[in-house]
Amino acid sequence: MFSLYIHVPFCRQKCFYCDFPSIAANSTTLYNDYITAVIKEINLRRQILGPLKISTIYFGGGTPSLLPPESIGILLSAVSAKFIVSSDAEITLEANPGTVSLDSLQKLNQYGINRLSIGVQATQNNLLKFLGRIHNFKQVQTAVDDAKKAGLKNISLDLMYGLPSQSLKMLSESINWFLNQDIQHISIYGLQIEKGTRFAHMQLNNKLSLPNDELVEQMYDYITNTLPLHGFYRYEISNFAKPTFESRHNMTYWQDKPYLGIGCAAHSYYNQQRTYNTHNVYKYIKTCNDNLLPSIKEETLDRKKWMEEFCFLALRTVDGINKTKFKDTFNCNIYDIYCESINKLKSQHLLSEDKEHLCLTPLGMKFGNTAFESFLQ
Repeated sequence: MFSLYIHVPFCRQKCFYCDFPSIAANSTTLYNDYITAVIKEINLRRQILGPLKISTIYFGGGTPSLLPPESIGILLSAVSAKFIVSSDAEITLEANPGTVSLDSLQKLNQYGINRLSIGVQATQNNLLKFLGRIHNFKQVQTAVDDAKKAGLKNISLDLMYGLPSQSLKMLSESINWFLNQDIQHISIYGLQIEKGTRFAHMQLNNKLSLPNDELVEQMYDYITNTLPLHGFYRYEISNFAKPTFESRHNMTYWQDKPYLGIGCAAHSYYNQQRTYNTHNVYKYIKTCNDNLLPSIKEETLDRKKWMEEFCFLALRTVDGINKTKFKDTFNCNIYDIYCESINKLKSQHLLSEDKEHLCLTPLGMKFGNTAFESFLQ
């Protein structure tokens, strides 16, 4: 079974912290040209890979909810025509408040979207404005209410912490609002200043006031301690869900399972090979129109790199590394390869072990990068 990712690279404006492959665009012609190109890529992938069985579909971006619901319906029809989509497939669409309405959400649900991931980030208008978000808190409330009215029963909200001028009290207000919304999933992200973003430029010019490390750690502790008390169990470093509402699509990435990426900047992984599509929207459209695959890079993982990725991606999850699966996959015991790293992390109380698994401890989750680096030899 494959998971399918479809990238929509359009936004109304670029958020100040974002380094994802997206462009600010509001052109019906460009949107339609892009949809046509994506369908052509779907057809080309089918010719090469055959009628793949698809267990999850994820529309990411960018802001997929900028596209008319009819366009999403057309893309889903194209996928169903070329691949075998499971009857119980999880089909997710990322959406921003202010780009959806009750009518559009009802249509999306009718076309097959059964999971909505809403980029809230904060519930304070001053923070939203400073982040460069296009919505305000009232629009957040409306989007969540409309999603439920539209019949969507699997709703995920994104929240950020460690933001400029954000206090622990503000974070607490946001968390409390989230917990009162009858939602099923929460994703939490600490702000990272990425090269080339507006925030990076502001930081370089001493115009970005960030909370100190102690406050960021307090925010992290507050989140990880509070959400489980309200029925959201942590199943991955950044993700909390009510039982049975884990993101099945994202679990594909962490469990060394194959996935196919369609669209500008999308990448795929199967048979230990990665392929990367061009980031340039116009080049992507032209290449697909020429009936050529838009892949610009291919990388075959050697045994060493495959092992590394198998381990550090699995460690992102609460279940951690399945030692039996590692042995079956690589025909060797994990201690044969990573004995020194494992023992060091255990001595630092970052890693725990039972009969079947090696897992990050709560402290290891907090300092995940340190643990991951130990598996990169």
